[in-house]
Amino acid sequence: MTQSDTWRPSASLGMIRARAEMLSRIREFFRQAGVLEVESPVCSRYGVTDPAIDSFAARYTGPGAAQGLDLFLQTSPEFPMKRLLAAGSGPIYQLCKVFRNGELGRRHNPEFSLLEWYRPGYDHHWLMEEVADLINRLVETPLPVEKLTYGEAFEQTLGLNPHLAGIDPLRRCAIEQGISGAGELIIDHRDGWLDLLLSHLIEPGLGENGMTFLYDYPASQAALARVRGGTPAVAERFELYLSGMEIANGFHELTDGREQRRRFVEDNRRRRESGRPVIPMDESLLAALAAGMPACAGVALGIDRLLMFLTGCNDIRQVLAFDISRA
Repeated sequence: MTQSDTWRPSASLGMIRARAEMLSRIREFFRQAGVLEVESPVCSRYGVTDPAIDSFAARYTGPGAAQGLDLFLQTSPEFPMKRLLAAGSGPIYQLCKVFRNGELGRRHNPEFSLLEWYRPGYDHHWLMEEVADLINRLVETPLPVEKLTYGEAFEQTLGLNPHLAGIDPLRRCAIEQGISGAGELIIDHRDGWLDLLLSHLIEPGLGENGMTFLYDYPASQAALARVRGGTPAVAERFELYLSGMEIANGFHELTDGREQRRRFVEDNRRRRESGRPVIPMDESLLAALAAGMPACAGVALGIDRLLMFLTGCNDIRQVLAFDISRA
């Protein structure tokens, strides 16, 4: 690509029309379901503490902030949407741009589009059904739905119990399965090895013939989900895969503000230990949880990846009007 070509769109005009049609049908789906479309700020004074996500930072200078105000571009509209839920909004959805630093590749662009929605009174099982319903409204022929627990996926593919296996068996499995560089990797926590095995050996086979929902993750991977006690305890969350590609990530949402604060503190401890910046906790979200957010389930769905699936594309640049190289 020459400098003189960078003005041209990444996507074809036909793809731009396909995106517009998909968004129109998504909005109609939620209109019929009685779910309210909302908007929330793209910039916030609070960031995301998740150690796996890096935010873009911005700075406001002007009236009301004589010394300047540090802001973060949203990585998800989740936190302000939960504040709306606590204020009594009822079921809501949002279509928006989100931003994640350090993410670029065949399925990643630092700026991308997200569909996020929340259903008071739902758990993650009910929400999986609605996600499947939405996808089948967008495809020409309804897709079969497969549901696997996280444990079943590991046991069927690798013969491992991911809830019980220690670091050494997980590391041996990665080496025996031929994951490049696994023998030299230094990963000092189980979740790192589980993520490596999942992404390299299990995910590519998920959603080959329809939709595959992976659910009930290890409790240590709860993030913003409830943890269900038992042996083992599990996080009530799910991910949707189509053609080996993660499309959506959903939770039976945590509503306990004290537990959420504990998780934020733990996230920042892990960030500090890895030499990454500590992120200010979203005190507005914590106040909303303390005030009383209704029991609900929520999901974030990648619009660009969904469009890739619907149109048979294998590179996210093919579905973006302007990818980062042309921004």
